[in-house]
Amino acid sequence: MGRRDRHDRGLRAPLLPYDAPGYRTRADVFDDWVRDGAERLESRWGSRWGRIDFAAEDVPPSDPTPWERGVPLGRVFPADLGQPTRVVLYRRPMELRAEPEDVGALVRDVLAEQVGAVLGRAPEDIDPLYGS
Repeated sequence: MGRRDRHDRGLRAPLLPYDAPGYRTRADVFDDWVRDGAERLESRWGSRWGRIDFAAEDVPPSDPTPWERGVPLGRVFPADLGQPTRVVLYRRPMELRAEPEDVGALVRDVLAEQVGAVLGRAPEDIDPLYGS
């Protein structure tokens, strides 16, 4: 027997089809920006950085590092015990600091800063579009 709601009408269909652009959440779009930015940088710098895992999280952990002021937009977790270096970008702080149409550019800039920290290079060297 199928599931029914309290009015015995059955399950409702989703408001949007699964393949419609409006069905995607802000987190899905943010993940795509991080993935696209990492792939773009990897094609240019991948041979120099070894293995880096890129990730996106909603918010940073509540324990800031002593040298950080305010809420970080991203962090580098150095390689440790066989684990690769990890670059994590935080979605909610970026969404709060930029207009919706500018979040993609902010993701690109923060990725350049974090990869620059890993490679010991300036973000402008990592990504020629940095700051534009």
